[in-house]
Amino acid sequence: MSALTITIREAGPGPVLEIAGDLDYDQAPRLRQAVTTLRLEPGQRLVLDLSRIRFCDSSGITALIVARNHAVAAQADIVLAAVPDNTIRILRIVGLDRVFTIHPDLDSATGHRPTT
Repeated sequence: MSALTITIREAGPGPVLEIAGDLDYDQAPRLRQAVTTLRLEPGQRLVLDLSRIRFCDSSGITALIVARNHAVAAQADIVLAAVPDNTIRILRIVGLDRVFTIHPDLDSATGHRPTT
């Protein structure tokens, strides 16, 4: 098991939560708490960067749904970025790939265009 770390930072469209470790039964409450204490403004975009998630079980999926519900209640948008293959597979199986907007990487999720 890998402890969950959550780093919150601001980006142009709104807060970004960089989530790393195992998003499982023991750790999912930490994400739920971090998300529900965020103050979101209408029109903002909450980005969940999942690039460093090692494992996600049903409790983790529930935490993602809690995050979505919090964003919707605040009239904000929510997107998932860099979802690992094993987690994207679960989202597809349960149909949540049609509920969440999923971006291949953090730059596309935040609207940041790298300079060349």
